[in-house]
Amino acid sequence: MKGALIQETGGPDKIQYTEMKVPALQPGQIRVETRAVAVNPIDTYIRAGIIPMQIPMPFVVGCDGAGVVLEAFPGSQFEKGDRVWYSNQGLLGRQGTFAEQVAIGEEWAYPIPDEVSYESAAANALVSITAHLGLVSRLKVRHGEVLFVRGGSGGVASTVIQMAKILDATVIASTSSEEKKDLCLELGADHVVVGRTAEDLAPQIQDFAQEGVDAWWETLRSPDFDLAVQCLKNRGKMALMAGREARPEFPVGPFYVKELELHGFVMFLASASEQQKCARDINEWLAAGLLDPRIDRTLPLSQAAEAHRLQEANTVQESGQLKGKLVLTP
Repeated sequence: MKGALIQETGGPDKIQYTEMKVPALQPGQIRVETRAVAVNPIDTYIRAGIIPMQIPMPFVVGCDGAGVVLEAFPGSQFEKGDRVWYSNQGLLGRQGTFAEQVAIGEEWAYPIPDEVSYESAAANALVSITAHLGLVSRLKVRHGEVLFVRGGSGGVASTVIQMAKILDATVIASTSSEEKKDLCLELGADHVVVGRTAEDLAPQIQDFAQEGVDAWWETLRSPDFDLAVQCLKNRGKMALMAGREARPEFPVGPFYVKELELHGFVMFLASASEQQKCARDINEWLAAGLLDPRIDRTLPLSQAAEAHRLQEANTVQESGQLKGKLVLTP
């Protein structure tokens, strides 16, 4: 079989699409024939060695995927022929998903609802679990609350908009262009503000939430905490999910005087049981058509290196060229 792997960390050119051995099935694992995988920013960080993490070499890249079960260990909840999606691979010593077959622990796998395609299931995986962890477990967004989402057309943010609407919140999203504004409205945002700077965004946000927003979902790698604190209402909450190397200024005084909360979280550090709870809700919402993962384009798995270049340009260089997830198929 073939897969996309690296022999050492570095740029996208380190990815080789090559022949490799079929993975041996270990106790507690299922072996899956891959039908679709998705690219995430964290995939590029691990490949580049930006995130210090022990990875087995040669290392198959990728966190997410969807496919058909070929083999399961005795007593497994899955059986041959089951359609599954999975995430949290390619992390913490586990091999990744960018191969024609993968062997994964069944605790990281979930059934695909009948109405959902492999491509949508793969594109949905990491971003939906991340959105659920942040909105439900950390921010505890409830009916009637107002949530601000930075960069609403992005991979995670577009899912946050949809999921916040399922939770019956009012959503204000920001974006950098009129074209992306229309996309945010299609996703379900109640209001969209266009701009990048605090001077552009603050008055627009306050027009829609004169008392301030209840929750703030930050996607920038280097947040503007002054802007967030200014726009949050007393006892508001803010979630951080990016910016490992960022060291922005922080307005300590205004933050504590308004009794605000700041929640930082890392999706892949959530336990399997935590992620299973997320997946149950996610599958229900996917089946009902309430979640619609946005796919920018689908490429062959052999173009994994090019997909990494596109993702890296969009995330690190902030090119803004992607309007959804990059999905690859064998």
